[in-house]
Order: sequence, then structure tokens, then C-alpha cells
Amino acid sequence: MKVLSFTFLFLFSILNAQKSVVEDLKIGQKVTLTSKVLKEKRVLNIYLPQNYDKIKSYPVMYILDGSMNEDFLHLVGLQQFFNMSFKMPDFIIVGIANVDRKRDFTFHTDLKDLQKDYPTTGHSDKFIQFVEDELQPYIEKNYKTNKTKYVIGQSLGGLVATEILLNKPQLFTHYFIISPSLWWDDESLYNNATKLISQQKDDERFVYISVGKQEHPMMVKEADGLYQILKNSGKKNLKLEYKLMTDDGHATILHKSIYEGFLKLFPSKD
Repeated sequence: MKVLSFTFLFLFSILNAQKSVVEDLKIGQKVTLTSKVLKEKRVLNIYLPQNYDKIKSYPVMYILDGSMNEDFLHLVGLQQFFNMSFKMPDFIIVGIANVDRKRDFTFHTDLKDLQKDYPTTGHSDKFIQFVEDELQPYIEKNYKTNKTKYVIGQSLGGLVATEILLNKPQLFTHYFIISPSLWWDDESLYNNATKLISQQKDDERFVYISVGKQEHPMMVKEADGLYQILKNSGKKNLKLEYKLMTDDGHATILHKSIYEGFLKLFPSKD
């Protein structure tokens, strides 16, 4: 009888020890914004600082390839790391989930081969209008923000980030342009960069450009060339950084490149 009692108590203690509480792990908010400009619903993945205070004002970081299975999660983690170990402030991070990035991140081209390979192409003007007229006003109305606004884009995202920089520079204060696809439309944006930058006011702005040495030689040439154009523009308030990632190609560059870019802005706490 004592053996049975002991066995029962032993089994009861094991079963009791295995009880657990399962809760959803949340790092932010998912917002579905109905866009009149784009005539569709757009998903925003929004990270708020752990101790988000509605009284304080925060800088905002916009991630162009901001879907949950794209760049949102690992760039949020990178910002958290820099906030913890470096002198990076808390940020609100807005990941813009993609619907059709080839449509949204490219401007019109008459080149038949690009029209064939990118059949929905040529509507970056609408996407930029969405950012200016709908997205940023929504964020600024619903969250406590300051005037600091980052944009991060790679590849075609880097192309549209460059287009914004050259045509609508006031939309962001900090541009992280990674491996921009400036080959688009026979380099027409790249070829007009000198003229476009010369027409701008000399406002304070930070631009970080990087590219992988293992990428296509044209992309390396264009990224370096864009940096040189901006460097020689005579804009005294334009702060520039350029990083050639010697060991990286197109698929590996983004995370390490953004890390290097953050290092240029935020020193260690040590």
C-alpha cells in the first residue's frame, strides 16, 4: 500500500510539474491601411519600443521590404541590439509589407525587355505618393513621432529610395540605400542624378550607400558612382557614408551592411 501511495504521489508531482502557460509573443502591431492612392489594402508591421511612452516623441524607421518574411524582424532585432549596446535611441519601426515590389519600386520604362520581364512595372510614383500622402500622415497622427525619419531599401527598394532622395528628399532625413538597382531603364535615374541633386536645397540629410564587392560589376560601379555624385554636389549639409562590403554578394549584404551603417551614427556605450 505504501508503494502504491508513493507511486501515485510521484506521478502526480511529475504531471503537475509539466503544466505550463502558453501566451502569444507580441513585438508590435499589425495595421491594415486602406490606400486610396494605391486602391488596395496595405499591411504595416509596426514595432514599438518596449517602454513606449505616448508622451515622448520617437524617430521612425521605415523598412521598404517590411513583410514578416522579409526584412522586418531581423532589422527590428538589429535596432534593439544597437539600442542596448550602442547609443541608438528608441525607434518606432514601420515595415511596409509588399504586395508587388516590382510595380511599386520601379518607374516607367519604354524598354521592351524590362516590360516583358516586369509586366506590372512602372508605378513607383504612386507608391511614393502613398508614402507621402497616406503612410507618413497616418503614422504621425497615431503615434508620437519627431522629425527624424529613416528609410531602408535594398535592390529595387534601393532604387526607389534613390528616386525619393533625388526627387522628394524632404520625405526622409536618413537614407540607407543598399545595392540599389540603378541599372533600371538603362541607368536613366543614375544618369540624371547630378542634375537632380543640383536642384535641391542644402538641407541637413544623412545618406549611407553600400554594395557588395561580389555583386554584379555594374551595381558596384553605380553605387560608388552615386556616392561620388552626392559627394561632389557641393551640399555642405549632406552627410555621406559609403561602404563596400568586400565579402558579400546580393543575397548576404543587407544585415551586415545596416550594422555597418548604424556604426557610423551610434558609438558604443563603453
